[in-house]
Amino acid sequence: MVFEPPQRLVRALGETAPDGDDWLQRLPEAAQRAVALRELTVERVQVPGGRSSLVVLVRTADGTPAVLKLAPGRARPEAERAALAHWAGRGAVQLLEAVLPAEGVLLLERLHPDVSVRSLPEAKALLEAAGTLRRLWVEPPAGFPFETVAERTGRQAEAMRARAQADPDVAPLVELALAAREELLAAPPEHRLLHGTFRQSKVLAGERMPWLAVGPDPVVGECAFDLARLVRDRVEDLIAQPSGAATTRRRVKRLAESLDVDQERLRGWTLFRAVESGVRAGRVGRPRDAELLLEFAGWL
Repeated sequence: MVFEPPQRLVRALGETAPDGDDWLQRLPEAAQRAVALRELTVERVQVPGGRSSLVVLVRTADGTPAVLKLAPGRARPEAERAALAHWAGRGAVQLLEAVLPAEGVLLLERLHPDVSVRSLPEAKALLEAAGTLRRLWVEPPAGFPFETVAERTGRQAEAMRARAQADPDVAPLVELALAAREELLAAPPEHRLLHGTFRQSKVLAGERMPWLAVGPDPVVGECAFDLARLVRDRVEDLIAQPSGAATTRRRVKRLAESLDVDQERLRGWTLFRAVESGVRAGRVGRPRDAELLLEFAGWL
């Protein structure tokens, strides 16, 4: 079988590595070796798939449905492997095996790849997603191999400052977001293992549990940071509503109360993460996404 990467993945990798690298060129060979090594039967490549990995639906030698996932090093597949191993299937997809760990190739439990919690009505989707996220917030393993929230947002803050200097229009929001980060990090850190990039589309229907999280970019820190990405889910729908700003504020309050997270800390991390994502979208040539995210951030 020819392992053709979906165009969504090709475009996303072009954004994160505009000068290119050879991962896409090496991808078909790595997939073929993994399939042969574990005697897998390939069904199909998942399309449109994700923005950071190739997902292939396969069956193991005994006929068990599974997923072969291949990701470049900059997507931190080793951190994903470590987090999935630590969660051991509690709230997240089960790691079956690191097939080619040095090359970021994982064999995972098969969920229902075309059925995410986003398919539910909005209120129900938020409820189910929040319940799934709660199960992931555990103590990290000793000597954890993950970034901390302070480290990750520190890198992001540098890029935000550079963008603000180049584009004065975004500077006021960037300043607010950076000030919020400094205030949030001044408090004693909370150490929980976080999903890192959690949103409704990252929660898929499963067999052993109704909903399970996939695709973590794990980080260690406070729960409000993780929940902040969920606040802006379906941002395009929020922006289209005349009452979008009020709906957003109610969502912050509801999610904070349902997961016992400080409301102001959730608001602060939501602001930072929305501005960071909006600035990044503008930098890589997605002006519509940037506009939506920065308008959303202005409501906070």
